[in-house]
Amino acid sequence: MRPALPRRALAEFCGTAFLVAVVVGSGIAAQRLSPNDAGLELFENAAATAAGLVALILAFGPVSGAHFNPVVSLADSLFGGLPARDLPVYLGAQVTGAIGGAVVANLMFELDAVHWSTKTRSSGGLWLGEVVATIGLLMVIFGVVRSGRTNAAPFAVGAYIGGAYFFTSSTSFANPAVSIGRMFTNTFAGIKPSSVPAFVAFELVGAALAVVLIKALYPDVGDVAGEVVVPREPELQEIR
Repeated sequence: MRPALPRRALAEFCGTAFLVAVVVGSGIAAQRLSPNDAGLELFENAAATAAGLVALILAFGPVSGAHFNPVVSLADSLFGGLPARDLPVYLGAQVTGAIGGAVVANLMFELDAVHWSTKTRSSGGLWLGEVVATIGLLMVIFGVVRSGRTNAAPFAVGAYIGGAYFFTSSTSFANPAVSIGRMFTNTFAGIKPSSVPAFVAFELVGAALAVVLIKALYPDVGDVAGEVVVPREPELQEIR
């Protein structure tokens, strides 16, 4: 049996909040530690995000599956892993967690709690980058789980995100909740509010294409959808 929905929602809220705090906080630290070196700043931001994501998936995965991402929850619901009735709660927890994580990161570095980003991210190349980043993320998650190597999923996801920071033009947001959260900080990781709708739209396009591709490659993916991203431990399945 699944843990009760409030527990899973709390895990998604906390996990997403920590994830955005890692993304934003490491971006601020990178700018302060390595000023005037954009490549090193990006590397530091990517490395911290990849490592933090692995740890967070391992920590919260046994409770909620550690989605931390609306497109992961949407895909998992389409494949039958996440009940449709639970989907709005997951999405709400992820978005509010992302906003909270950005606010906390700002405060940790003694910035205004909310400081709207002025960093415009708007071009065809960036939007294509988000489509590619989102397809790749979902392929990694569902491909690894379908292969039966669920224990490797946290490390595969972290490695992919770390790499995608560099091989995608958009630095791989690939997450509507994170995109929304990052508009609350006018720092290295920020995105201007007016740029967010297009990012989210193209992330959803990437998710739709990924669902079609996953279903074509793994027709029986629904059999393992309940183990995305991390399978729940037996002892947690029995406790509500």
